[in-house]
Amino acid sequence: MTTLIGPLDAAAIHREAQVLRTWQQEEPLNVALVYGGLSAEDRLYIAESPTEQMSVTALSESLIEIGATFKILDPCDPGFIRDLLTFDVALSNLHGPYGEDGRLQGLLDYLRKPFCGSGVAASAIAADKILCKQAMEGLGVPTTAWQTWRPGAAARWQGRPVMVKPALGGSSVGMSLVRDEAALTPALEHAWETDPSPVLVEQYVTGLPVTVGLLQLPGGVLAFPPLATEVHEGEFYDAASKLDADATGTVSVALADLPANVLEALTRHARTLWGGLGCRSAARIDFMVTDDRAVYALEVNTTPGMSRESNFVTGAALCGLSHTDVVRAFLHEALTRPAYDVPLPIPVLNASTSVRETAA
Repeated sequence: MTTLIGPLDAAAIHREAQVLRTWQQEEPLNVALVYGGLSAEDRLYIAESPTEQMSVTALSESLIEIGATFKILDPCDPGFIRDLLTFDVALSNLHGPYGEDGRLQGLLDYLRKPFCGSGVAASAIAADKILCKQAMEGLGVPTTAWQTWRPGAAARWQGRPVMVKPALGGSSVGMSLVRDEAALTPALEHAWETDPSPVLVEQYVTGLPVTVGLLQLPGGVLAFPPLATEVHEGEFYDAASKLDADATGTVSVALADLPANVLEALTRHARTLWGGLGCRSAARIDFMVTDDRAVYALEVNTTPGMSRESNFVTGAALCGLSHTDVVRAFLHEALTRPAYDVPLPIPVLNASTSVRETAA
């Protein structure tokens, strides 16, 4: 069983941080920093976020501090796969379909390219909100009641508010809070247009949104202290609140002021999901804590946001870890993980190989 390091274990955290800070490769690392407008979520951030607030900016700064050489690779570039082969390790900041859902991870496995983050299975299950709901139930982690919808099916209104969510994608893109029956069908159609796969219809519960970050360190997995997210404008933590492009402070994040037994339950459920899904490197798990202190798991994010102000980075800082320490942890896990030993050739691509030829 993986050792769990608590956020108050300052001695263990300091020891792990020192291992990371003194860890050196024989040669300076050459890192493929993978980012581009592949998903609706990432296109939104590219279009609306100031450059200094973007995760890719913060990641670039930390790679420079580490002394790594790197290049931002856009997966929409026809030479993307060919270019990947020239790097030591891939660090992806892609979100949503093709970036966070196991497909990129499978490609990197096939190319024999070490990469930061969870593998194919954990990425695929966590990214699909419906599969993740099924996993939560199978693992005994409490989650809100839910159903699915496809075009042509009846929109079943059960007389209570619901959250309508596309199965894939994040940052609440395509998500709606529905309070009455008349608004249900338009919300379902909107979610389907965002992501043409089964739509998640989830019972809406009010309470305190809480997130728990988990980071794999050389000697164990560090659980960050649960953080409460308070939305000052809007009915829920929607895309506009998460983006906060004008830095107006529509959302605040602070240590969750909850009883010890609730904090323990949050960390325990987060650890169960980490182990049950087979996560590695990093994850951020979102919960809702109701007024009567019931805890419900909502989502598992295997590629947490890495901007300077993100929940994940804030949680790490409360444990004494800098943004650069977190990036070191990502790289250390990727490069010390045992490689697959299967008899597949490493593809040889050259400048004359087209994307269509590679696919064929």
